[in-house]
Amino acid sequence: MDQLDSTNKTSETEYSEKKNTKCCNGFKIFLAALSFSFICKTLSGIIMKTLLTQIERRFSISSSISGLIDGGFEIGNLFVIVFVSYFGSKLHRPKLIGIGCVIMGVGSITIALPHFFMGYYRYSAEAHDNASDNSLSTCLLEETSTRMETSSERVGKGCEKESESHMWIYVLIGNILRGIGEAPVTPLGISYIDDFSDVGQSSLYIGTVNAVSVIGPFLAFAMGTLFSKMYVDIGFVDLSSIRIIPQDARWVGAWWLNFLVSGFLCIISSIPFFFLPKNPNEPRKQRGKVSTSSHGLKSDEQKNQTANLTSHDQEINMAGLLKSMKNLLTNHLYILSMIFTLLNFSCYVGTFSYLFKYLEQQYGQTAPQANFTLGIIVLPNTVVGMFLGGYLIKKLKLTLPGITKFLLYITCISLMSYLLNFALICENKSVAGLTLTYDGLNPLTSQANGPVSYCNSHCHCDENQWEPVCGDNGITYLSPCLAGCKSKVNNEKSTVFYNCSCMEVSGFPSTNYSAHLGECPRDDDCGMYYYIYIIVQVLIALMAAFATTVVTVLRIRIVQPDLKSLSMGFHLLVLRTLGGMLAPIYFGAMVDRTCIKWSTTACRTQGVCRMYESRALGNAIISLSSSLKFASIILQVVIIYLVKKKYEGKDGNAFENGGKDKNEVNLESSNNNEHFAPSAIVKETHI
Repeated sequence: MDQLDSTNKTSETEYSEKKNTKCCNGFKIFLAALSFSFICKTLSGIIMKTLLTQIERRFSISSSISGLIDGGFEIGNLFVIVFVSYFGSKLHRPKLIGIGCVIMGVGSITIALPHFFMGYYRYSAEAHDNASDNSLSTCLLEETSTRMETSSERVGKGCEKESESHMWIYVLIGNILRGIGEAPVTPLGISYIDDFSDVGQSSLYIGTVNAVSVIGPFLAFAMGTLFSKMYVDIGFVDLSSIRIIPQDARWVGAWWLNFLVSGFLCIISSIPFFFLPKNPNEPRKQRGKVSTSSHGLKSDEQKNQTANLTSHDQEINMAGLLKSMKNLLTNHLYILSMIFTLLNFSCYVGTFSYLFKYLEQQYGQTAPQANFTLGIIVLPNTVVGMFLGGYLIKKLKLTLPGITKFLLYITCISLMSYLLNFALICENKSVAGLTLTYDGLNPLTSQANGPVSYCNSHCHCDENQWEPVCGDNGITYLSPCLAGCKSKVNNEKSTVFYNCSCMEVSGFPSTNYSAHLGECPRDDDCGMYYYIYIIVQVLIALMAAFATTVVTVLRIRIVQPDLKSLSMGFHLLVLRTLGGMLAPIYFGAMVDRTCIKWSTTACRTQGVCRMYESRALGNAIISLSSSLKFASIILQVVIIYLVKKKYEGKDGNAFENGGKDKNEVNLESSNNNEHFAPSAIVKETHI
C-alpha cells in the first residue's frame, strides 16, 4: 500500500514538474513575442504602401522612383533570405529573430530621419521665404518686373538647397534594412513553433499568429488616417501660416511619425527574444551542463573528427539541395503554378502600391479618407476570405482537379471585377490650360503652348507656378495670375480673388468673376462612381483572399512531401524578385506617362507630378492589371488540362509520389512545412 502511494506521489510529482516546465519553458512567451513581432512587421509594411504618394511629394520624385523605394524591401530581403532559411535552424533562432526585429526597427527610423535634416517643406516657391498670403501673385502689370527679378533670385537661393531632394536615397536604404530585418522573423519563427509545439498543435499556433498579425494593417490604416491630417512640419512651423489643406495636391502629412512609431515598436518587440532559450523543452540545469561542456577543452583528434564530419555533412546537404532543386524545376505543374501566382501577385502589388494615388487623382479623395476606407471596409473582407477559402476546400472535399477548377472560377470573377473599373473612370478635371481651353468650351488635346492665353498674356505670369484656384464657373486655373485675377480679399478661412479676366472669356454670367484657393471639387457623378468602386474593391479583395488559401493548398499537393518546404521557399524567392521588386517599378513608369503637370524644383528641373489625366491614369492601371489577370487565366486552363491528364483515374488527393495524405492532413502539413507561407499571405492580401 505504501509502495502504491509512493508510486502515485512520484507520478504526480513528475506530472507536476512536467506541467510547470511546459508552462515556464518560454514557448508561450515565444508565441506572444512572435505574435507581437508579426504585428510590427505587417504594420511597417502597410505603412510604406500607404505613404508612397506622401514620400513622392516630400522628396519631389516620380512614381517610378517611389516604386524603386518600395521594391527596396524585397532587395534587402533577398540579401539574407537564403542564408536564414538554410542555416537559421542550426543557430539560436530566438536571438536571430530578435536581431532581425532590431534591424527592422532601425530601418524604419532611418526612413524617418531625412525629415529632421531637410529643413521645412516648401510646397511652393514662396513657402517659408514669405509665408504670408501676399506672396500669392495676381495679375498686376506694375509688379511684373519685380516679380521676375524675385523669381530669378529665388531660383539661385533655392538651388543651393537642391541636394536635399536626393535624401530619398536614405529612405531606400531604410527600406532595404527593413527587408533584411524581416527575413528571419517568419521562417525561423514558424519553424520554431513547428519543432517545439505539442503534436497536432502547430497548425493552431501558426494560425493564431497569422490571425493576430492582421492587427498590424488595422493599426497602419488608423495611423495613416491620423498622421496624414497633420502637416508634415507640425511642431516646427506656425500652422496658421500654412495656406494649403489635405485636399491640395501639394499637401504632405506627418509621414515620418508613422515610421518612428513603427520603428520603436519593432525594437521593443525584439526584447523578449534575447532572453529565450534555443530549446524551450530542455531543462535549465541540462542547458547549463551542455553550455559548460561545450566550452571545455577538446583534444586535437576530436576537433579534427568534428571538422571532417561537418565538412562531409555540408557536402551531402549541398548535393541533396541541388538534387531537390532539379526535381522542382523539372516539375511542370509546379513551374506553371509558380508563374500563375507570380502574375496575380504582380497585379495585386502593383495596384496596391498606387491605389492611394489613384483614389486621390481619380475621385478626389484625401490620404486620410483613403486610409480610412481601405482599413475599415476592404481589409476585414480580406481576412474573411482567407478563412472561407480553407473552409470551402474542406467542406466541398475538393480533389486536386477540383481545386484547379475552383481557382479558375475565382480568377475569372476577379478579372471581371477589374474590367468593371473601366466603367468607373471619371472624366478629366476641368483645368484651364491643361484639359480645357480658357473659354471652357473645348477640350485641350495638347499642352505644347503652355497655360498662357490671350486673357492672361499681359500678366507675364510664372507658368511653372502651381497655386490652383477654383473659379465660379467650375473651372480650375493653375494660379491666380494665370486666371487673370487682379485683386484679392483675405478672409479668416480662405483667400478670394476678384476681377479674373480669364473667367470673362468663358461666358459665365457673373458680376465679379471671383475664384478661391484650391482645386474645384469633382462632380456628383464621379462621387457616385467612388462608392461603386469601393464595392468592386471589396469583391476583388475577397477573391484575392480566396485565391491565397487555394493556391497554397495547390502548391503543396503538386510536389513531393519532402520538397514542400523547399518549394515554398523558392516560390517566395521568385515572388519577391520578379513580383514584389519589379511590379512597383513598371507600374510606376506607366503612372508617370499619364502625368500632365509636373512640378518644377528650385533648380527648374522636373519634380513630382501635380496632376494626372484621369482617363489615361485609369486606363493604364486597369489595363495592365487586367492583362496580368487574363494571362493567368490562360495559364490556369493549361494547368487544369495537365492535372486532368496526370491524375485521371487516380486519387486526386494524392501527392505526386503517390502519397495518401487527405485534405486535413495536407492542410495541416502546409502550415507545418510552409515556413515562408505567412509572409507570402501577408503580401498576397494586397488589394
